[in-house]
Amino acid sequence: MRKRITVKDRTVLAIKVHQWLKGWDKVIFDEKQHRRKPEPHFYLFTLSAVDLKALSGIYRRTTEDGLSRESDLNIQRRHNPQRSMEISRFIQDGYPLSDISTTRRKSGKYEDLRKPGWLPTAIVINILTSKDERQGKHVDPEDLIQVIDNDDTTAQIIMPEFFSGKDWIPKPRHPIEVIDGQHRLWAFEEGGIDPNFELPVVAFHGLDISWQAYLFWTINIKPKRINTSLAFDLYPLLRTEDWLERFGSLKVYREVRAQEITEALWSNPKSSWYHRIDMLGEHRQTMVSQAAWINSLMASFIKPWEGRGMRGIGGLFGAPVGKDQLVLPWTRTQQSAFIIFIWNFLQNSIENSKEEWAVALRNSEQIQLFEDEDIDPAFAGSSSLFNTDQGVRGVMFIFNDIFFIKSEMDELRLHEWQFESTDDTETESSSITESLISEALISLEENDEIRNLVVSIADVLSSFDWRSASAESLNDEEKTAKLAFRGSGGYRELRRQLLNYIRVERKDLRSTTKIIMNKLGYK
Repeated sequence: MRKRITVKDRTVLAIKVHQWLKGWDKVIFDEKQHRRKPEPHFYLFTLSAVDLKALSGIYRRTTEDGLSRESDLNIQRRHNPQRSMEISRFIQDGYPLSDISTTRRKSGKYEDLRKPGWLPTAIVINILTSKDERQGKHVDPEDLIQVIDNDDTTAQIIMPEFFSGKDWIPKPRHPIEVIDGQHRLWAFEEGGIDPNFELPVVAFHGLDISWQAYLFWTINIKPKRINTSLAFDLYPLLRTEDWLERFGSLKVYREVRAQEITEALWSNPKSSWYHRIDMLGEHRQTMVSQAAWINSLMASFIKPWEGRGMRGIGGLFGAPVGKDQLVLPWTRTQQSAFIIFIWNFLQNSIENSKEEWAVALRNSEQIQLFEDEDIDPAFAGSSSLFNTDQGVRGVMFIFNDIFFIKSEMDELRLHEWQFESTDDTETESSSITESLISEALISLEENDEIRNLVVSIADVLSSFDWRSASAESLNDEEKTAKLAFRGSGGYRELRRQLLNYIRVERKDLRSTTKIIMNKLGYK
């Protein structure tokens, strides 16, 4: 049974900070774009780090049920444990003692280096209102934080009536969202710091999530404190902000991310494309180039949207999906693992295929493109569309289109796919590691919804005729038909034919492909 706390014991005095200019009334406010008009002021107060952490849902993640305790990562930033540990050491020992090794710190020889570990910079938060909805959930009325203005200068911040401190757990969700400062709060996870240690807080009340992303950007990226690509993982909503599109920042992100995924495909031994992408322009006649892969990813998975407005087919990694129209909060590791995952299943389906086209490619005289003689010519031969720019993009289009539309219809729960990594090496400066990819692939294999859909798509694609126009087994009529896939118009034609083929061959995917074809204007 919850213990009720008196209003006096749970009231914090705050200062109102008025920041609004008349010119800001010209800003385009749009609730549908998660950008409703904010209040013309915010609040300043102090709160113990322990209480703020509990109210914000900053808890160690658990692998139970495969989900974190706070699954809405469109608001919460991704956590880097190493960074929080560094902050924790700094708070307790100050600089430079916090930077030396644990052995040296414990030796007692460096006590003269101990200094106060002040954290004078404010944690920036948003206090949710009863109207705010996140992933279909509202804060329970009993768990809401009340904000009562006394006058133009002060206000009362009243904690939930049953708030019990460190171990408090709300009903559906926590009443505070951390905009900036999450790693500082996580520094208190390990303990050892006085629970009365207070932090300055800047609090907005009912601030829409697009404005939160904007604040994160101006605090962390505009001053060049962290790189742009990392920012889109820490705060996924930034991937869809139109004001960044106007400045070109989103294009830079997409190019960098596409290159990172391409390199992961090429460098990871578990990838079907391991060392089979022309990264340096050295194998122009035998491999699909890195540039072609990057362009294919930017045209599919990392595309913001397709068609007029936001109602077309977007990229699974770069456009809002689902009923809340929020971007999928997968990190670069998750994105890379997913692309490797779909291609691995497709390769497996092709290698097990007894379709006439596949047998013909295996039996015909093939140029040996790669040292690995076990690679199936139907998948990687000189006359296979899979080993062409058009074929790569066709596959990427199909997987992205189907997954995007099913996510739009809320048939999948892709937002919930997370995995508990045992590798902390993916820091702000590191590359995507092989071990992280391996862990993500195992996690995907255990996700039935994702795996089953990938298998269905791979199976039907493997029965399509993937011979290129150069295949010796084609007759004149078939060769002419394959020539339609060449040139820039070949991308669209192959996409159209693949969608139509799936619509005819697979009843379980028929309704989805019909929606896709209608959105793309295909007949």
